[in-house]
Amino acid sequence: MKTNPMKTLWLAVLISAAGCGNAADQIGIAAQCGTDTDCAKVGDVQLKCLTGFKGGYCGLSGCTKDDDCVTGSSCVKVSGTNYCFRDCTDKPQCNFNRTVDNEANCVGNAEHVGVSTSKSCVPPSK
Repeated sequence: MKTNPMKTLWLAVLISAAGCGNAADQIGIAAQCGTDTDCAKVGDVQLKCLTGFKGGYCGLSGCTKDDDCVTGSSCVKVSGTNYCFRDCTDKPQCNFNRTVDNEANCVGNAEHVGVSTSKSCVPPSK
């Protein structure tokens, strides 16, 4: 049986993060994906593969406030749509589960919908 190296890497990171870190680490917000099945479900939260971005982006869309997002992520508006994007302090945090060709950036000028003023992991546009 052939295994998907990205899934294997993602699962290894997910397992190692399960004991520590915030919910965004534990459920893979910002991970690269091709379909929803590449994204994790923890408890009642099923991440979706946001395919409008280069490399996809495991996250949530349709938030109206930060409380709609899991701990460690914030509600950010990009091109007229609201998304729960991972919070960050520097770029490496955004790319634990992304290839070099599809790196996300940790940006401080994201348009926050909620009260958060944190930097956010914004994936590259297609």
